[in-house]
Amino acid sequence: MQALVPSAKVAPRLVYAPDRLGGHALADREYMQLALDLAVRARGRTSPNPMVGSVIVRDGAIVGQGWHHRASEPHAEVLALRDAGEAARGSTMYVSLEPCCHTGRTGPCTEAVIGAGVSKVVVAMRDPNPLVAGKGITRLREAGIEVEENILESEAMLLNEVFIKFITKKLPFVVLKAAVSLDGKIATRTGDSRWITGPESREYGHRLRDTYDAILVGVGTVRQDDPSLTARLPGARDPVRIILDGRATTSPKARVFTQDSDAPTLVAVTGAAPEANTNTLKSAGAEIIVAGEGPRVDLAELMRELATRRISSVLIEGGGEVHASFIAAELPDKVVWFIAPKIIGGARAPGAVAGTGAQRMADVPLLDKVSVRRLGQDICIEGYFTHPVADRSE
Repeated sequence: MQALVPSAKVAPRLVYAPDRLGGHALADREYMQLALDLAVRARGRTSPNPMVGSVIVRDGAIVGQGWHHRASEPHAEVLALRDAGEAARGSTMYVSLEPCCHTGRTGPCTEAVIGAGVSKVVVAMRDPNPLVAGKGITRLREAGIEVEENILESEAMLLNEVFIKFITKKLPFVVLKAAVSLDGKIATRTGDSRWITGPESREYGHRLRDTYDAILVGVGTVRQDDPSLTARLPGARDPVRIILDGRATTSPKARVFTQDSDAPTLVAVTGAAPEANTNTLKSAGAEIIVAGEGPRVDLAELMRELATRRISSVLIEGGGEVHASFIAAELPDKVVWFIAPKIIGGARAPGAVAGTGAQRMADVPLLDKVSVRRLGQDICIEGYFTHPVADRSE
């Protein structure tokens, strides 16, 4: 598995011989793959910015490389140019995302590329940010730099699926995660759920927490399990904790408030929440978000509010009712579903998705781009939600 924590060590210099790789096009793909490999080192660290990697090549040798480490820090192109120094003049730069041409918390990368004397820029994908959106490429071409586009474009888009949705839709990328038995249960009839899956799946679950900005559960999960909602891995950072609690009944003694963690805890309530309850939670350290009038939290409104707080991704780890509510609202983008080779049984044992469910198979949301792999004895299924188009022929 690719390391999710940025490495302080720069990748070793590689020299590709075009004849060995089968020609110029394949060499471009190899160099761009290295740029993508550099970019992924900062997974979970650049939000709300994209992950970007850059490689500079001159006379068949890599002379510079870099990746964007964190928001507000130098971009990949700038770090690669610093690494290359004077060797950047007359070189080819490979970058996994179109160089920016506007001034934000850092200066425009296009001007740094032009000033360094780079001869050619190879871009994996255009930046979907409306402030860029092809303008960076146009600026480079106007400066006389040759630009080649769409090298490993689909791989670059997959790498930055969170950023693409956040910057174009102004909404967080939502991942629904569940751990179930072979018969679809998330706990026994008594509520015991530790542990359904094995250690490999649980470790991957913590990597997901380290990757995404926030983790969301319902108040029922807090009452039943008293979870910490932290990423318990070496070097990991904790996600923002979000609790759905329409009437603000979460115990102020819950571990989400009492543990040692730098990440804040947000409690999403409705206008029906008693002021005394919300004040108690504020005293415990919670930040209150009001979304909807009640009795349930308006999930769409909550997602819009989270986006204004620059939370670009949310991992849902709720119970059956929370999962059903998100699916009914057509909010999840992706599913990560762990299946353990266990049969729990029992009509009263909770399932992963509750609610009323679909009436017809034609109404059931489907998963696209599905991948399946083994994690220890468990199976992990990942896919992307597609919702059926309403049948208007009746």
